[in-house]
Amino acid sequence: MGRLARSGAMVGVLVLTASLALTGCGDDQKKPAFVSGGQPASVSAAEGTASVEPSPQPAAAALQVSPADGADGRPVSTEISAKIPGGGKVSKVVLTAANGKPVEGRMRRDGSSWVPSTSLKYATRYTATVSGTGTDGQTHEGASTFTTMAKPKSMIGSGLYMFDGKTYGVGMPVVAEFSPGIPKKDRAAVQKRMFVSTDPPQPGAWHWLYNGTQAYYRAPEYWKPGTTISVRLALAGIPLSNGRYGNVDRTATAKIGRAFEMKVDNASKKMTVYENGALIRTVPVSLGKKSTPSSSGTMVVMEKKESTVFDTRDEPDPDNQYLTKIDFAQRITWGGEYIHAAPWSEGVQGRVNVSHGCVNVSMANGKWLFDRTLVGDPITVRGTSRKLVPGNGWTAWNMSWSEFIAGSALPVPKGGVGPAF
Repeated sequence: MGRLARSGAMVGVLVLTASLALTGCGDDQKKPAFVSGGQPASVSAAEGTASVEPSPQPAAAALQVSPADGADGRPVSTEISAKIPGGGKVSKVVLTAANGKPVEGRMRRDGSSWVPSTSLKYATRYTATVSGTGTDGQTHEGASTFTTMAKPKSMIGSGLYMFDGKTYGVGMPVVAEFSPGIPKKDRAAVQKRMFVSTDPPQPGAWHWLYNGTQAYYRAPEYWKPGTTISVRLALAGIPLSNGRYGNVDRTATAKIGRAFEMKVDNASKKMTVYENGALIRTVPVSLGKKSTPSSSGTMVVMEKKESTVFDTRDEPDPDNQYLTKIDFAQRITWGGEYIHAAPWSEGVQGRVNVSHGCVNVSMANGKWLFDRTLVGDPITVRGTSRKLVPGNGWTAWNMSWSEFIAGSALPVPKGGVGPAF
């Protein structure tokens, strides 16, 4: 088992107006009849005809826009919502900054609010103009001018372990990280601002670690090869109950590569390697010895280093203190477990466990694996005495789907959640 420094990832404007011009027309020359004390229409003495003025059409009630007009100190994570008196559906939102520049955004699929595509600016005045159609069939409009808050001093740190343009393995979860962790009472609000979409579409869900320091997003099964994943952690300025605010928005669009999976069985001391479902290689391994067992569970490759140094000289147990150059190292836990080449144990690989918790392979097999794996490729180890601890690595796949969605801060429908937009 080795230790390395943990590397982080760390409208157009459209205003709808409704104008109804109602006119009366006809050539009936009969004098009108009046009942119940109604007032007669004016009569032209010359023509002996009556002209009836139409009743005015009631004006459509104004939308109730949120934030309310005149609101001050709003978070830069503010979304625009509106309520149509009597019910109805909002169809258009126009948000404009004080300098006249429009803000792009999209309506949530459930129609609950309109989300700006980027965080708003601090200490800036905005005007929202909203239109929609009520159950009465009329067009309703409303407007609100509000101001965002000044930039706060106390913020959370955040990270996204996914990068633009990169290709990952089918087991790559979307990993959001927070420092300090998100309080439990705030996780639903934060989760609503973490957007993931996939092409081809695949439902998914979020799962929070117990301490709120990380949240994982995955599908019920491994991603389909060739999937494009687009992520936006829209957290800038989101208020938390501990007085802190989200620091920045983070975005990434990445690809999923071919299906590549490694399975290690402690009983046989072998790794079987599959690509697109076909067995392509069987590799002898040596796992952790009795005093430093390897973790059993499903992990993913988190980091790759062709050459590095393991330094465990600060370990309390002298038997576990060493300084060793390592080739073809692939991290699979934060605790220091790797797949790596170990020429010193080649003689016992496939027969005896002698490592400090790592998956030892030969130099040839280490290079072969290193040349083929991607960050996010899954590896499952079975049959050891140590169980993988949640959060010791990207452990999103080390639980059933039902267990995974139980960690969501929001309800998850059967099969998973679709995109927000």
